[in-house]
Amino acid sequence: MKPSVKLDSKQAIEQYFEECIIEHGRSLLNYIYSLVQHKELAEDLYQEVLISAFMALPSFEERANVKSWLFTIAMNKCRDYWRKEKSAKVFWEEKVYMYVNDTNSVHLPEESVIAQCNQEEMKDTLKELPKMYRDPLLLFYYHHQTLMEISNTTKLPISTVKTRMKRAKDRLRPKVEELVVNV
Repeated sequence: MKPSVKLDSKQAIEQYFEECIIEHGRSLLNYIYSLVQHKELAEDLYQEVLISAFMALPSFEERANVKSWLFTIAMNKCRDYWRKEKSAKVFWEEKVYMYVNDTNSVHLPEESVIAQCNQEEMKDTLKELPKMYRDPLLLFYYHHQTLMEISNTTKLPISTVKTRMKRAKDRLRPKVEELVVNV
């Protein structure tokens, strides 16, 4: 759909934008929904796309296809959302553990001694793991490094670090259950 009037006035821009939304709005919303698979999220992203498109409309080049321009904006908004979502998940994977350890609570002296003994037994149990599994756990839980820092320190891809941590935890689970039973 090409603009029938010059986009030189506010009224012309608003009229052209309204025509574009009437013609392409439904397919744009369906496209966003197909990407995110959640109705309310798709509607929110649709609103963001409309706002961004309206703000950028004066710079829209008439030789471009308005539908593909709108769909490009929609894809970029979805990517922005996914990036934000990914960083929120990283918070839960890494920082919550560190937050829990940083909160100060009053401990009885005997609780501190028991915790120290458990920590020593846990370190001994960790020593039984192969080095490739032990190192990421030690860096994460005892040296409080993030997954990205561990990846940089060990010069391994972050996916490898995650995999090794998961495998190490799987190997530790039966041994830790023995510690709990023996206490």
